Amino acid sequence: MKDRIFLQKHGKQFEFDTKVASVFDDMLERSVPFYKENLNLCVDFLTLNIPPRAIVYDVGCSTGNLLLELFSRLPDSHLIGLDTSHAMLERARLKAEAYNAHIFFKLADCLKEEFLQSHAIVSNYTLQFIRPPLRTNLLKKLYASLKPNNGIFIMSEKMICKDSLLNQQMIRYYHQYKEHNGYSKSEIAHKRESLENVLVPYSLEENIKLLEDCGFTNIEVLFKWVNFGTLIAKAN
Repeated sequence: MKDRIFLQKHGKQFEFDTKVASVFDDMLERSVPFYKENLNLCVDFLTLNIPPRAIVYDVGCSTGNLLLELFSRLPDSHLIGLDTSHAMLERARLKAEAYNAHIFFKLADCLKEEFLQSHAIVSNYTLQFIRPPLRTNLLKKLYASLKPNNGIFIMSEKMICKDSLLNQQMIRYYHQYKEHNGYSKSEIAHKRESLENVLVPYSLEENIKLLEDCGFTNIEVLFKWVNFGTLIAKAN
């Protein structure tokens, strides 16, 4: 289904409700630059760094796309998708059933979840929706749950620039990208307004520092496009 949610001004904050879930895959492909390519990149590096029958979490799994792709490559892995949106998980479960993919999806608050000792954790476009004061606690929790010496963490985020002019230029460039993908100027403006104070991005440097402060090492930029980026890191 095509994303037309923000044709009209909503007057409320963005939330991952049934309406958003019904068009979310289209929203991802038209709103997140190189979404499919980056998803495959994440899966490629997961398969390079985790053993057979690995335990892998996707924190904020939405409709399950990453775990479905990972299952197609490593069907013996124990894959767990967490999300706070019932509507998102319903769509994820339907997809997994259609592809006969053995993935466990759970309605859960990642800040309260008791994680199994895992080989890898992915958090794509999720931390940006966590209140900034809580991000350190969450990342420390994820770090502690990863297997030492070889645990892998991958995160993708929308990012800001320290330089205000460059930041404005990148936002404009991103909006042009969305226009090229069929969104009108009013749709872009309405969505941006609804995300105000809901999506709070950090800079690349702030995200790296956050990972370092939580114990992660060997932090590398896996992907970067204007104001979007993906980082990969290891747990000692």
